[in-house]
Amino acid sequence: MNTTEQGIRNIVLVHGAFADGSGWRRVYDNLTARGYRVSIVQNPLTSLEDDVAATRRVLDRQDGPSILVGHSWGGTVITEAGVHDGVAGLVYVAALAPDSGETTAQQYEGFAPTPEFVIDVGDDGFGYLDADAFKAGFAADADDADAAFLRDSQVPINMSVFGAAVTRAAWRDKPTWAVIGSDDKAFDPAMVQHMAHRMGAAITTVAASHALYLTQADVVSDVIVAAAENALVGIS
Repeated sequence: MNTTEQGIRNIVLVHGAFADGSGWRRVYDNLTARGYRVSIVQNPLTSLEDDVAATRRVLDRQDGPSILVGHSWGGTVITEAGVHDGVAGLVYVAALAPDSGETTAQQYEGFAPTPEFVIDVGDDGFGYLDADAFKAGFAADADDADAAFLRDSQVPINMSVFGAAVTRAAWRDKPTWAVIGSDDKAFDPAMVQHMAHRMGAAITTVAASHALYLTQADVVSDVIVAAAENALVGIS
């Protein structure tokens, strides 16, 4: 197995909606500098089934146990894909976490709206984040250049994905960590806290926007390392 005395060495990163894998670059650089083998999934964002399949293909390429990390919508993806035998632990980064039989959309019920997070949906059912509201809603703590890059490299998501139910929630069976941005404008932070507590996750909260995987890459990386060092503790 690809482990050392410090724990797991394989990390698989899964991006969320309106984004691609390039936003993980700082986390990738941080973790590879520490000796981890990092792989980045490129979700098509066409359906939950398609995104889970893309994630499983990357997991199948690993040479030992992995920590599976998801941002935002990527949390739903890792919740379903994380039942893969090669996944030893899960890290949710400003991420959704439905339970078995639940949809992503159901996670919003009972929580405050997020008017700064504006989605423009086309006639084909795919959504982009509104360009004018992008920085405020997605990446308020990023500098203008980083926010512009994220805005202009958006990948539209098929909005129907939010109505797809998770079959089996991996966090029910595997150790879980969560990183939450207290200034997240995409989600009511209370909603993310609720999901993280329901999972029994080890929670780290940081003053950051929804784009904390970019703006707080060091904090996110440290949590991933903690997961890699501890996920196998007590597991034979």
